[in-house]
Amino acid sequence: TRYFVDHRKVRVIGGHGGGGGHSFYSEPRKEFGGPDGGNGGDGGHVIFKADRQIKSLSSILPFYQGFHGQKGGSKNCYGSNGAYMYVKVPVGTLVKEDGKVVADFTRHGEEYVAAYGGAGGKGNRFFLSNENRAPTFFTPGEPGQERVLHLELKTTAHAGLVGFPNAGKSSLLRAISNAKPAVAAYPFTTLNPHVGIVHYEDYEQVAVADIPGLIRGAHQNRGLGMAFLRHIERCRFLLYVVDLSESQPWIQLQDLKYELEQYRKGLSKIPCVVIGNKIDLAQSRINLPLLREQVDDRVIALSALTGDNLEELLLHLKELYDSYVKREQSQGKSPIKW
Repeated sequence: TRYFVDHRKVRVIGGHGGGGGHSFYSEPRKEFGGPDGGNGGDGGHVIFKADRQIKSLSSILPFYQGFHGQKGGSKNCYGSNGAYMYVKVPVGTLVKEDGKVVADFTRHGEEYVAAYGGAGGKGNRFFLSNENRAPTFFTPGEPGQERVLHLELKTTAHAGLVGFPNAGKSSLLRAISNAKPAVAAYPFTTLNPHVGIVHYEDYEQVAVADIPGLIRGAHQNRGLGMAFLRHIERCRFLLYVVDLSESQPWIQLQDLKYELEQYRKGLSKIPCVVIGNKIDLAQSRINLPLLREQVDDRVIALSALTGDNLEELLLHLKELYDSYVKREQSQGKSPIKW
């Protein structure tokens, strides 16, 4: 079983530098050949690299050490450097040291040197001078850098599905994308964020994340609490999913925006659309006009179960994505592509 992991504590150590060589040139009929011990190779770095194929921190080990440099040899031969050790992390990973963010992976292929390898030692040839024609001393390699880092994953997706438990977020994600989150008639069916990809005819792909259900007081760490509020931060626009069959569905929207705003100021102000789910029920059709009267945002009524009106959502989702792309390009940035 593969578990979704969004926190990891990792100890990293760079490779040890190779020691310097100690030797003197020796050849028949050449009495004073002189020192010829080469320098040792540098230790290898430990490098974190963002990879869009990695979706969780579950594959990250608690300890990594870089490869050691080789010892310097005779005949002025330098030891080889230790190879770099690459550790693949998901896009959206934060690297923290002592509570301070030292790296933030937002793009595929970004790299961060987590621990530098130690420098190689100097061979006795390095110390040759006019004052010392036969140096006998050499230096050992230096140890690699050692650090304890905390990795924290924030799901990077274009759109985030936000709603209370059993609002139908997982069913909606299954209906519009290739993701297969669990669906059941009890609260907190979804315990891990799922990302589904919506494909369009122009070969654009919009990533939609199903954030596990929030409850009132989530910003105070109630329920699943802040374990998943962080995954909403990186979404470029939000899809608020409300259950139209419940009385006063606009109260759900107000509570959701309040929780987001309490978690981080301005989070509820990013572009959004309100999705009134379960329109196939009789009570939902009664509540729909009341919801539209109470809400200023655009409301799309649909049924994730029967597929009613999914096309309107897909078209508006593409409009939100296109607006995001134009906004990023106008600011000289490159939009996130999946």
